[in-house]
Amino acid sequence: MGSYREISPGVYSVGVIDWDRRLFDELIPLPDGTSYNAYVVGGGEKTALIDAADPPFAEALLDNLEALGLDRIDYMVANHAEQDHSGAIPAILERYPMALVVCTPRCKELLVDHLQIPAEKFLTVEDRSTLSLGGKTLEFLYTPWVHWPETMVTYLKEDEILFPCDFFGSHYATSDLFADPKIIYEPAKRYYAEIMMPFRAVIRKNLEVVDSLEIKMIAPSHGPLHPDPSFIIEAYRDWSSEEVKNEVVIPFVSMHGSTRLMVDHLTGALIARGIGVRRFDIAVSDVGKIAEALVDAATLVLGTCTVLAGPHPNAAHVAFLANALRPKTRFATIIGSYGWGGKTVKAIQEAIPLLKVEVIEPVLAKGLPTAEDYQALDQLADEILRRHRELGIA
Repeated sequence: MGSYREISPGVYSVGVIDWDRRLFDELIPLPDGTSYNAYVVGGGEKTALIDAADPPFAEALLDNLEALGLDRIDYMVANHAEQDHSGAIPAILERYPMALVVCTPRCKELLVDHLQIPAEKFLTVEDRSTLSLGGKTLEFLYTPWVHWPETMVTYLKEDEILFPCDFFGSHYATSDLFADPKIIYEPAKRYYAEIMMPFRAVIRKNLEVVDSLEIKMIAPSHGPLHPDPSFIIEAYRDWSSEEVKNEVVIPFVSMHGSTRLMVDHLTGALIARGIGVRRFDIAVSDVGKIAEALVDAATLVLGTCTVLAGPHPNAAHVAFLANALRPKTRFATIIGSYGWGGKTVKAIQEAIPLLKVEVIEPVLAKGLPTAEDYQALDQLADEILRRHRELGIA
């Protein structure tokens, strides 16, 4: 049985909730599920569907459109070509063959490649172009690299609603149509960390595009809607800035306890110096939580034991992810234990070429940490404090 909800006169939320999904892109944990939001905008002359759904949910989306009594769709607006939003478009076009897919020229290329939609089914739009539905006007604004090269946002001028697709979204399954800032802040920050953070410089430029609009509501394609746009816009402005906080993130893995002893000691030393610490046992931690912690932290300390002369694979995985996510972290170092030798430091450093950080001298112990190793960790805490003070954050 389909369902829909009106968010403004003639504007309906018709998306579907994916309560049980626990992994995205075969990489990103989804502890709270997600949703694939889609919106119908009905004008006096034409009707538009903005964004679609993941392929397994195509029938659920069609059920929602049927429940709304929709017998015609003139325009299928595709803000973004990724399949969790575009995958149901072929099913939409089969049910509503009169519809044209509205998107950027680059998005058309991707949709032809990924979904094999016939080229004649497209209406490509330029930046800041408009489309009248009769009493309701859609404006299309290019926002490249949020988070693919073809992305745009759609603005409903009369209702002052922004449909930004992945921009301002959150992986959060809920029956609540509108976001509670106290609840959605963490899922939205996590979503930003996992998906948007590598593009934060471009995000800042695209926030200027958003700032040019009068917005009463933001209706993303994942998670609840934002009836207070300033909440999520200001959060993005903070997260995408180059300002860091007096925090150290310590992801670590320890096979026989030596590295854990070192992490315990450094954690206490940092706290004693007034530095915030967020630590994660990589073997049991959610990598999304680690990514979220990296959004603001000034320093990353990767703790790893040694396996076959190199870092533990789990630690190498976190280094690889940090390199891909490119947080604004300013400093990084490595602590850990080894049995007889190895190239752990070299391997980790080679894994993070895109991480623009100053590397602080690592602390490695042979076997169980000694009094000298603990002293070196205290000196490391002093050095981190000094660097944070130079930034004016401690």
